[in-house]
Amino acid sequence: NGLNALHLASKEGHVHVVTELLKRGASVDAATKKGNTALHIASLAGQEEIVKVLVQHQALVNIQSQNGFTPLYMAAQENHDNVVRFLLANSANQSLATEDGFTPLAVALQQGHDKVVAVLLENDTRGKVRLPALHIAAKKDDTKAAALLLHTDHNPDVTSKSGFTPLHIAAHYGNENIANLLIQRGADVNYIAKHQITPLHVASKWGKGNMVSLLIDKGANYEAKTRDGLTPLHCAARSGHETVVDMLLEKGAPITSKTKVCSIVPH
Repeated sequence: NGLNALHLASKEGHVHVVTELLKRGASVDAATKKGNTALHIASLAGQEEIVKVLVQHQALVNIQSQNGFTPLYMAAQENHDNVVRFLLANSANQSLATEDGFTPLAVALQQGHDKVVAVLLENDTRGKVRLPALHIAAKKDDTKAAALLLHTDHNPDVTSKSGFTPLHIAAHYGNENIANLLIQRGADVNYIAKHQITPLHVASKWGKGNMVSLLIDKGANYEAKTRDGLTPLHCAARSGHETVVDMLLEKGAPITSKTKVCSIVPH
């Protein structure tokens, strides 16, 4: 299976042996036949001190195995919250998914590892407005995590503190996979959020043509008006998104005049 001395010492937590092997020139990123490095193995085993030593020796934090597993994914899968924290603090990317589409958040949710889930969600919102988990999944287009969250809490229209739904967030980022999932699970395509903003207003404002098409096909109202009287067509036109303007006109959106600026930043 391609395990070498560094892999074995990392798995067993022998800090001095690992340090000595690295001093003597052992390759920190040497991989097994399945593509696992010492950092993968130490993360899976929850060997926090070994993980620290390997990272100090420039181990690749975001390296993926043959199946797409990262060290962060392995630590999350096994509920090693301290290792997860350390890896995140050292530039681990929690958006990297396995071949099967599972992110560290998705696998932690699936396994019921509440501490790790909390760490991952906290890291994702550090210094920003705290979003509910489903909103973060929508932002990341993480359908696996979203499906697991919806299995636990069946409300696809849960709102953030500012009143936006996950579908508003998906519309903002143009994340069609998550939008389709949310709509399949009953999300309201015409949900009126803060200032009477619908997901279609958001997609139009940010020029997400495919999302505009998807929402209209799913029954979004292209005549919906914000509190300031703006339609999705106004939002697209004022932001200079000609393709979206053409799309809305083709779908039958009415041409009306308005002078106010369309200002939409969902969070």
